[in-house]
Amino acid sequence: MTDHRKAPIGRPRGFDVEQALERAMLVFWERGYEGASLTDLTGAMGITRTSMYAAFGNKEQLFRRAVELYTGGPASYGLRALEEPTAKAVATAFLNGTVQATTRPDCPSGCLGVQGSLASGDLGRPARDVLTAWRNDARLHLERRFRRAIDEGDLPRDADAGRLARYVMAVSFGMAVQAASGTSRDDLQAVADTALRNWPPA
Repeated sequence: MTDHRKAPIGRPRGFDVEQALERAMLVFWERGYEGASLTDLTGAMGITRTSMYAAFGNKEQLFRRAVELYTGGPASYGLRALEEPTAKAVATAFLNGTVQATTRPDCPSGCLGVQGSLASGDLGRPARDVLTAWRNDARLHLERRFRRAIDEGDLPRDADAGRLARYVMAVSFGMAVQAASGTSRDDLQAVADTALRNWPPA
């Protein structure tokens, strides 16, 4: 009797890829791109360098995957905020989300999108480029949403959507830097509340 079962192709991975990626994300978040050595990363992930290269490619590719995970996880408040019904509600959800995400007790303080490439030299250029594009993309999403609010009459006709988007981003990332320096959640919330008091009326 002929056995038609197929033999397994290659060796199965002996680790949870998503769990390993989450651990790598936390290392990058805490130490930045350059500060996170391959030893730090593989140690946290619980795998060998060979396994890391096989599953994720090189360090830059691993970082890109970590940023994607961060965007869909801890930083997902940004995309959710865009769905709010008014421009002020968008800004409120975005800034409040920043406060919550940058002060989570189970994660490093601050923001991966800000700290990932701070104080990095030439070796950190890939991370700087990735995160610059990441931040610019977030700003453009806000700008488009605020432009829609102007068209709908939710913001004054003379409002500047680009300036408002930059304002929200500047406050958000400024709070992220303060969070990394130990500023409390309550104090950051006070900053967010103060910034929102300057929001233009409809």
